[in-house]
Amino acid sequence: MRPTAKDLAEAAGVSLATVDRVLNDRPNVSRKAVHSVHEAIERIGFIRNPAAVSLARNKSYRFRFVLPKSGDLYLRELLRRVRELGQALKGDLTDIDYVQIPTDDAHGVAKYLAGIGEEELDGVALMAPESPQVRDAVARLLERNIRVVQFLSGQEKLPAADFVGVDNFAAGATAGKLIGTFACRKPGKVMVVAETMQSLDSIQRRHGFDTIINERFPFLRALPSIETHADERRANEIIGRMLENNKDIIAVYVLSSEARIPLSATAAKVDLVNLAVVAHERTPFSEEALRDDRIDAVIAQDPGHAVRSAIRIMRARTDAREPLAEQERIRIEVLLKENL
Repeated sequence: MRPTAKDLAEAAGVSLATVDRVLNDRPNVSRKAVHSVHEAIERIGFIRNPAAVSLARNKSYRFRFVLPKSGDLYLRELLRRVRELGQALKGDLTDIDYVQIPTDDAHGVAKYLAGIGEEELDGVALMAPESPQVRDAVARLLERNIRVVQFLSGQEKLPAADFVGVDNFAAGATAGKLIGTFACRKPGKVMVVAETMQSLDSIQRRHGFDTIINERFPFLRALPSIETHADERRANEIIGRMLENNKDIIAVYVLSSEARIPLSATAAKVDLVNLAVVAHERTPFSEEALRDDRIDAVIAQDPGHAVRSAIRIMRARTDAREPLAEQERIRIEVLLKENL
């Protein structure tokens, strides 16, 4: 017979209530009691059954995705996947919802996170640009025993919170290799467009991109990143100005997840077919642009896999289990017209 919590309490010489506090990482337990419980777990081979615990307590997992308010086609796809999983997991004692907030306001994001109580949620999947305010707010969530997954965009120096997403340095390096190859040794400049360079994913992609361009393609010069802030008017102005002042641009790299606004602004001034163009994420726009040769390659990560991984990780952490790292690794996909 598998040892029960009662067997564990007897082996550790503590009460059932103390065993419950230790297993759920709750406060007000002495170090001696924690040590006794963990020692007894090893000695009697106790294995926790989180599903049985949740069922016995009639307790649901409560997870929330905190996503940007501003966005375009890729954000719509993420929202669709979150809603789908929310419906599918209702019968599995898992409640999933989402909110959209202005994530470019670091103080506003920090204030929102500060208002989340332990009794309200078990876990949060956060997609927000890197900032000291957000990083500190996430650390305080973890202190309140609320699990946090950094969703697609992370916070620097915050290893205690899990991350779901591709290796963004590798994604940027892949873009550099593709742009350099598509350029066919023709000298020229690369226009690099971001929604914001405050997000850690954009910083890491730019670093990876520059590393490959500088090491392997010296005939190309990557221009300073320009930021659209997801604003169509701003994109038209700054991209138009960049193209006007740099007639020798031969390639475009859109390193943010939304390609429609920057590439539409570019297409208003030049024919994209004559440029080497690499963008991120599979959307209806990027698929259509691949098919008619306005985009040469799309570097993608599966949004459904990302949402499922975030939920599995939050659930594992709530159950005091280690997630399966290999299962949650998000692969980099390179999409071409020929493999759509």
